[in-house]
Amino acid sequence: MQANKTRTYWSSSPAVTIGQKTIGPGQPVYVIAEAGVNHNGKYDLAVKLIDAAQRAGADAVKFQVFTAESLVIADAPTADYQKQQGHVDQRQMLRQLELSRREFTDLYRYSGQKGIEFLATPFSIDDLEFLLDVGVSAVKLASPDLVNLPLLERAIDSKLPVIASSGACHIQEIDDAVDTFANRGALARLVLMHCISSYPTAMSQMNLSVVTNLAQRFPVPIGFSDHTSEWVTGALAVAAGATVLEKHFTLDRTWPGPDQAFSLEEAQLRNYILAAREACQAMGEPHRKLLDCEHEVRRVSRGSVVAAADIPAGTILTPAMLTVKRPGGGIAPARLRELIGTRALADIPADTRIEWHQLQPASEPSLVKTLAS
Repeated sequence: MQANKTRTYWSSSPAVTIGQKTIGPGQPVYVIAEAGVNHNGKYDLAVKLIDAAQRAGADAVKFQVFTAESLVIADAPTADYQKQQGHVDQRQMLRQLELSRREFTDLYRYSGQKGIEFLATPFSIDDLEFLLDVGVSAVKLASPDLVNLPLLERAIDSKLPVIASSGACHIQEIDDAVDTFANRGALARLVLMHCISSYPTAMSQMNLSVVTNLAQRFPVPIGFSDHTSEWVTGALAVAAGATVLEKHFTLDRTWPGPDQAFSLEEAQLRNYILAAREACQAMGEPHRKLLDCEHEVRRVSRGSVVAAADIPAGTILTPAMLTVKRPGGGIAPARLRELIGTRALADIPADTRIEWHQLQPASEPSLVKTLAS
């Protein structure tokens, strides 16, 4: 497939439903609080993360389901940002961040009791099968698995909505993944997330124009998986067109762990969500229309056609007799030329708005043309 291939599928109003909420253009922004592995392998901290996400106002809280032995080989290296925190063996690092499946089942139930959607990223088909058995409402796939065809296809076959991140992907790889959904009749269940796989992502690397580009390229809701350490970035992503946000958060940024340092604490997460939702409201509707709040200013600041001097009854109006002054509500300035050549039916005082009922239509088109010129 060519990277610049013209897409042959489209829908006018892409929307996906997760739980009781609809995601897509024109809908409130959907915020996923990414707890990830910031529980440091401790169930009680995972519970507290759910509480914090719920208090901050997130729509969903998300974890990561994996076993170190099945995810990485014995000598798999860590990323540079993980090495900086003293993690040199990826398998050993991940072992310390595991929760049991029993614990995840309990976290799913606890999230339901708190009224927040439970999501989790699977890293294998076996992990995904577990989550399907638990009863999740959607599947979230990490960026590396956008090109993991077996896992991608199993996620599609689940019949659930799929939220797929696209960090570190070429556009052709994104095209191929979207085509996989389209070819399997599942495009209406895809949410595609713009993502920069850098931890943390600098503001200058967010490349939020991609959100707009993806929304034009694909008929699916587009989101932003946010790896910056800032709380204002969600609002910026919404302004670029993101309908879903995913943001890492923690109970304490100073704790050990690969993702703690660039995650938001609860107060920052609350600010992030509030700013994003305010930005969503500020975006409004894409089609320009006169709003109720504009009527007063429109009336007092727009002009009307006004008599520039006293116009006695019987006078044929010329351009010199007419001017434009505030307020509006009279004959619109755009129609001023239509008045030229008409006859005043009554005296029209200077500096007053001219009304149609005061005028007799011109009977000589040639005269009107001469006066208007």
